[in-house]
Amino acid sequence: MSEKDKNDKSTAEEKLDEAELAEKLGQTIAQNSKHLIHCLTVIGQIEGHYVLSEQNKTTKYEHIIPALVAIEQDRSVEGLLIILNTVGGDVEAGLAIAELISGMKTPTVSLVVGGGHSIGVPLAVSAKHSYIVPSASMTIHPVRMNGTVLGVPQTLSYFDKMQDRIVNFVLKNSRIREEDFRRLMMNTEELVLDVGSVLEGEKAVELGLIDRLGGLSDAMECLYELIENTEKRYQ
Repeated sequence: MSEKDKNDKSTAEEKLDEAELAEKLGQTIAQNSKHLIHCLTVIGQIEGHYVLSEQNKTTKYEHIIPALVAIEQDRSVEGLLIILNTVGGDVEAGLAIAELISGMKTPTVSLVVGGGHSIGVPLAVSAKHSYIVPSASMTIHPVRMNGTVLGVPQTLSYFDKMQDRIVNFVLKNSRIREEDFRRLMMNTEELVLDVGSVLEGEKAVELGLIDRLGGLSDAMECLYELIENTEKRYQ
């Protein structure tokens, strides 16, 4: 096989790998850009320890976690853009992903489009800077399972501890005040079948939950700025 044929084969395999990455995992890497950016999407329900129905659009945490590890150690990837449109899902899986993102040295920016509900809230604030489009919304509510409250003391204690973990994470990674966040979480006057609140984009920024109102180009410009003002991870 000639050198040209080998190069053509290598290029074709790279394109196939990128196509599979986008189709199966919802991830893309922009090659011909100002900086090498990895785009990670979190959509539908976050699937954790239990496999959801095939009818559900899901983001699987066993795919996301190794992807984040690969991004963090890849010398060529300069930044990570996280696009969220999620209804929530497995609380522990979502919080695990959020903790990994918040601990990355790679510059990260999140953008909420459509919705960043439930455990999507910690995911949205886990990046170094967060954006939300004006038409998006975020639902804040107490931790619960399938919309029911179980009257077993041990279960309620577990839920309280999990809720405190989420609250502490959000407070640490955003500018919202604790009293505001807990008030929104325990609001009984807004949601008909649940406890909690729905925030539109502008209100989420006003309360300090999300950093800025903006779209894709704003998030990209912020990520470029972070990259250019951050010391290289590797010399």
